[in-house]
Amino acid sequence: MRQRHFFYIPFADRRAFLVVLLVVAIAGGVIWLFDRNIAPTQNVVDSTDSIPSENMAEEVGNSHHTFIYDEGYDRVIELFAFDPNKADSTKLLRLGLSKFIVRNIYRFRNKGGVFRDKASFSRLYGLTEQEYRRLEPYIKISPEYQQAKPRYASNEYETFEQMQAEHQGDPTKHQPKLQQGQTIALNQSDTTAMKQVPGIGSYFAQKIVNYRERLGGFVSANQLAEIKNFPDDAIDYFRTDHQPVRQINVNKMTIDQMRRHPYITFSQAKAISDYRRLKGKIRSIEDLRLMKEFTADDILRLTPYLSY
Repeated sequence: MRQRHFFYIPFADRRAFLVVLLVVAIAGGVIWLFDRNIAPTQNVVDSTDSIPSENMAEEVGNSHHTFIYDEGYDRVIELFAFDPNKADSTKLLRLGLSKFIVRNIYRFRNKGGVFRDKASFSRLYGLTEQEYRRLEPYIKISPEYQQAKPRYASNEYETFEQMQAEHQGDPTKHQPKLQQGQTIALNQSDTTAMKQVPGIGSYFAQKIVNYRERLGGFVSANQLAEIKNFPDDAIDYFRTDHQPVRQINVNKMTIDQMRRHPYITFSQAKAISDYRRLKGKIRSIEDLRLMKEFTADDILRLTPYLSY
């Protein structure tokens, strides 16, 4: 008698098992086809990738909100005045901006960003040059978002921060200014006295003192024009009184020491050093005239500051 294998399954049982598998496969296929044929009526997008609708604009910063919008509508593009700091998604979409750009605007505003002027809007990530040029005439920044203007008219400040710094606890901010014809000593005055000059505040007063130290003193009030953005009208209020200036000995100074003077460049300091090494001491300004590194103007303004 033939012995059956331990795992032997009768033929009838195998046939029943195959029928069950076939039924399960058919049922799974029907369910899959049924799901595919159901068209969603709305597209639900998580707030991290969504554009909020108009009535939810105030809630865009809440990461728990889900926003719903229709993907299939046809937009009519219009051009009208808008403030990118205030415009909601509906207006931004009407302007023809893509959902990607509108989403970036909201993200920028949610992080505390503010469009101070039209140029700042042009730097929006994803915005093309062509889109910006199309919208630029219609961008209107509300006054509350605009940057406070520094007083460039008087050339007293280079930045708004400089203006703020002067008027925070400065006891001289109401100090009377000099009248036309009055002057102060340029080489002896401190910053408090300098701020009596019309157009001079803390910023330029400190600039004058710093430049005076670097030069070794002023030989002419016209040297003030060498300070960046210095107000020309203020120069007439300073006098030098022919005060002696601090001189530098070109025979003893190193290259680094010489180049600290505003009127001596690195190449000129090196030329002086090479001359001393090859030809000996410099006897007068005439020796500098022999060096190609020095122009006639260089010689003229350096003369009061050199000793030998």
